[in-house]
Amino acid sequence: MSQADGVDLDKSLGYLLKETSSALRSAMEEVLRPLGMTVTHYSCLELLSQRPGLSNSELARGTFVTRQSMNVLLQALERDGYVTRPAEAPVGKALPARLTPRGRRSLEKASAAVRSVEVRMLDGLSETEQSDAFRILRSMVDSLRHSGRP
Repeated sequence: MSQADGVDLDKSLGYLLKETSSALRSAMEEVLRPLGMTVTHYSCLELLSQRPGLSNSELARGTFVTRQSMNVLLQALERDGYVTRPAEAPVGKALPARLTPRGRRSLEKASAAVRSVEVRMLDGLSETEQSDAFRILRSMVDSLRHSGRP
């Protein structure tokens, strides 16, 4: 296949973003593993800290996993005392989850570890460059989600 038929990976922003995402996830897994967490585990706790009472489906969307995977994780987090859910759904079928004190303590350690990764990732960028990167990436996400094109 010639270069004209494919994507030049050395010049592809999409490929670079995927490579960045993969490197970030690996670095996060590395600092979370000693805490007994995965990135999805951490993300779930972080979402519940900021938005208590999210349903399984909302947590799955927010952590980029399937509802089935999130259900398995929530059952484990509930069993291990990190979250609590009502025995019966207050409305509909959703069982809103909330962090327990143990979940909050665990999240504090994990958040510090994840912040250290983000600091390392942004090392060498000025505050203006960091702000520009955030704005540009947010604009890309918005364009892809709201452009109306396939």
